[in-house]
Amino acid sequence: MNKYRKQILSNRIPLFTIPVAGAKTATILIIFKTGSRHETRSNNGISHFLEHLFFKGTVKRPNTLILSSELDSLGGEYNAFTSKEYTGYWIKVAEEKLSSALDIMNDMLLHSVFDPQEIEREKGVIIEELNMYQDNPLMRIEDVFEAALYGNTPAGWDTIGTKPNIRKFKRADFIAYLKKQYGARSAYAVLAGGLKERDRQAAAAFLRQFKTNPWQAQKKFIAKQSRPKLRAVFKKTDQVTLSLGVRAYPVDHPEEFTVKLLGIILGGAMSSRLFISLRERSGLAYYVRTMAESHSDSGYLTTQAGVPTAKARQAVKIILQEYQRLTQELVGAAELKRAKDLLRGRLLIQMEATDNLANWYGRQVVLRRAVMTPAEFLQKINKVQAQDLRAVARKIFKDRGLNLALIGQVAAPDFQKILHF
Repeated sequence: MNKYRKQILSNRIPLFTIPVAGAKTATILIIFKTGSRHETRSNNGISHFLEHLFFKGTVKRPNTLILSSELDSLGGEYNAFTSKEYTGYWIKVAEEKLSSALDIMNDMLLHSVFDPQEIEREKGVIIEELNMYQDNPLMRIEDVFEAALYGNTPAGWDTIGTKPNIRKFKRADFIAYLKKQYGARSAYAVLAGGLKERDRQAAAAFLRQFKTNPWQAQKKFIAKQSRPKLRAVFKKTDQVTLSLGVRAYPVDHPEEFTVKLLGIILGGAMSSRLFISLRERSGLAYYVRTMAESHSDSGYLTTQAGVPTAKARQAVKIILQEYQRLTQELVGAAELKRAKDLLRGRLLIQMEATDNLANWYGRQVVLRRAVMTPAEFLQKINKVQAQDLRAVARKIFKDRGLNLALIGQVAAPDFQKILHF
């Protein structure tokens, strides 16, 4: 797999370049180590709102139409994202258009105007985005699960914020947050794909313009759970959307990779255990998925599914049974090989796209102590044995780390008695 080059600029911003021989596209990703976990209750949602505002006009390109028209004229793709721990901005274009993409990215991140009228208009846009999430249980269930897992802490709050906060934000709030959280102390940059030396030099020149910022680090989350927890959101729907999971491990934990494989075995593909038991044998769900998530100081494994309201308790029992089975029986050699091959194949496919390659390294530099290449990740996965899977399953599938989130016409007491191993 592709090797990377790391350059530390004069203002201490790391610039990573990952050249791909023969690539016809290139991606620039600028990522800032700030997100909703760096917020307070009173400004929850400001990271996400600010992300939107960088697309609303600059001194040189004074409104959204001009800015977006120039981006569209590059014939590529562009977007931004806000998570709990970081915010990123990226443009993917044909490799000969990368210099133009860098110029626009420079303008957006260093010369946006944050017009008060645009801010007022964007409030309506973001509130409708929030309504969209709240109306779609499959999109919302992860937030409900993390609210159960992390409680009333920044890690448990919705990244998009609250409607009262969205409505009250003023230009001065964004400028203050920008000056504190965006700058040389929190910025990382990745160039991936068909690269020329002039592109690296142009990116370096742009990044050197960032000044050192105060930057407020996030507060470390410390889990204090001692028994199963449940969070139910009542909503008139035709089915119950659930997320049933356990606390696991953060990035850089030795057993992080074992949990990844457990997730694949449980619900990572059509041949996975929960896909077969919940969908194919029981006919309880169309959507079934198990995911393993690792953050800088915490992690979890959870299974999401949409099931009939009357059979939601049965679905919870089936998931718990499959979790418990992993604590008792060794995974067979063929099943373990299939899970490893699946992870490897998916990763290879993803890394063929320069935007995915940039995102891989962006996440690495923000969350890990040291960058892990895709090849090194696969080496870690290949070392996991069946005995490791059972040992980790016995550690994480415990009542003290068990959490259930529900959206639908259900009440929490209906599930309390069955929420245990």
